[in-house]
Amino acid sequence: MTHTAFDADAFRAFRALPRAGAIHMLNLVRLHAQVTGPDGSTLAGAEAYAAYGRLSAPVLARVGGRIVWRGRMEMGLIAPTDEQWDIAFIAEYPSAEAFAAMLKDPQYREAVAWRQAAVADSRLIRFEPLDPGTGFGEAG
Repeated sequence: MTHTAFDADAFRAFRALPRAGAIHMLNLVRLHAQVTGPDGSTLAGAEAYAAYGRLSAPVLARVGGRIVWRGRMEMGLIAPTDEQWDIAFIAEYPSAEAFAAMLKDPQYREAVAWRQAAVADSRLIRFEPLDPGTGFGEAG
């Protein structure tokens, strides 16, 4: 089963979480090799996702968001062997409301069409940012 967008129930649950303050959104993205973009062009999934990034970056900044971590997957040590991610990053937003405002922005809605074309599978997971600490078992 692939996941490329959230549904209304998941978004309501996201908005209902009873915590104010910054959120971190872990993004894991697997791209299609070749796609048809929203403009009808044929291009690599990576190129379509790059277009999404370029078009959505001003909106991310406008709502106070930023990328706080990005990495390139090398292998999964404790993971399904067929689970590979082309793109991995954590975006920070000042609040869940800022994230919701980004999704409603007309410029973002235009950009997301490129994401939908590019993405074969993804995970978008919300986290509460905590102090990194010094040990594995620290719960915050």
